[in-house]
Amino acid sequence: MKLGYELTIEQTQKLVMTPELIQAIQILQFNTQELDHFVQEQLLTNPVLEKVERTESVEPQEPTEPNEPVEKEPEYDWAEHFKEREYDDISYQQWTSPKEPNDYTFEQFVSSDVTLTEHLLLQLQLANMRPACKQVARYLIEALDENGYLTSTVDEVAKVFGIKESRVIEALRVVQGFDPVGVGARDIRECLLIQMVHSGYDAPEVRTIIEEHLEDIAANRMGNIAKSVGISIKEVQEISDMIKTLEPKPGRQYCCPGDNRYIVPDVTVEKVAGEYIVIVNDCTAPRLNISPFYQKMLTESEKDSSLSKFLTGRFNSALWLIKSIEQRRQTIYNVVSAVVRYQIDFFEHGTKHLKTLTLKQIAEEVGIHESTVSRSINGKYMQTPRGLFEIKFFFTSGVSGSDGTGIASESVKSLIREMVETEDPKSPLSDQTIAETLGKKGIDISRRTIAKYRDEMNLPSSSKRKRY
Repeated sequence: MKLGYELTIEQTQKLVMTPELIQAIQILQFNTQELDHFVQEQLLTNPVLEKVERTESVEPQEPTEPNEPVEKEPEYDWAEHFKEREYDDISYQQWTSPKEPNDYTFEQFVSSDVTLTEHLLLQLQLANMRPACKQVARYLIEALDENGYLTSTVDEVAKVFGIKESRVIEALRVVQGFDPVGVGARDIRECLLIQMVHSGYDAPEVRTIIEEHLEDIAANRMGNIAKSVGISIKEVQEISDMIKTLEPKPGRQYCCPGDNRYIVPDVTVEKVAGEYIVIVNDCTAPRLNISPFYQKMLTESEKDSSLSKFLTGRFNSALWLIKSIEQRRQTIYNVVSAVVRYQIDFFEHGTKHLKTLTLKQIAEEVGIHESTVSRSINGKYMQTPRGLFEIKFFFTSGVSGSDGTGIASESVKSLIREMVETEDPKSPLSDQTIAETLGKKGIDISRRTIAKYRDEMNLPSSSKRKRY
């Protein structure tokens, strides 16, 4: 065997991910907030960039080659370009933001929601209590979780203040009398009992059912409860209905600090003159410009100076960024337009008419790769006449219809929910019956798939839906 060094010439093909190509891919998959954050960073790091506020929406133009990434342009002589355009002295000024009119409306402000702790502390201030007891009550309020349950034991609180447990229980009873009813409970049974007493329905059999048979109520085992408590099934059904009206998590009606989530739609679909128009929101594709100040500086600098080289590099980087953002906007527009055309029945008639749709179908129609479609819809939302939807909502699997066309799972779920809501509660429909009924409508679906969709919609089984 011969070992040694030698020189050979060979041809190979490989994909080289340049930093510019990586940046273009990242920009495409950014959602609204991520893109805005990225642009703000670029405005800080690249002095030649300026953000231009849009006053009018710009009609999207068809991209020249939607299936190809932005090609990196060769190095450009920016100094010569700017000299040819003959900028005047007016351009030698830093860009300043235009003054906004001092015209505000209530729609520009978001109301501040009251938290559970704030709501309870306000009631505590108005309560007639001894200062020492009020201090313990304040500690108990701050020890509640977001659902209104006490997370510390009476023994732990007593040790913190160095007092008897009876003093802690006294303060806890005061807190449990605050609004919302049921707050301050240590478990769900105590929470329901507090609400039961407050509603004036403190009967022995009701208390027994809450303390011993909550699991039976959840499983709709009315016969077991009736036999154990010694009352009729009809009475058990009435008590069960009353218990189900109580709030198991009394604190959830109040907000938690930092729990607000705001969605800015990337695309808006509007119906104009019978046609659906796709508009890519300007805030999701900010318009950037090159600063006239630095254009003037480049034209006055020496061609081979370090300043000229630095600015030339910044101008090339800025141009690439502007093109990448524009191509992102064009790609999103093309993808959403194809989705709207395919799901036109949904926009006209609702969820029942949603069709099955895959990334491959849209990729073939638009002329791009499936991965590009995936990046362009990831984490992005569409505002439509039927509400706000994540764009992924329109890409769904489903079942086959009698005519061979696909029916989306959301459409089938809508039909199942409608059948359950209109069924006879004394004789609820089984999963097999629902499957057979849908089969008569031309929808080929199995009983197990019905059970799966029902679980996803949090609909109980027929045995748990039965009423006596």
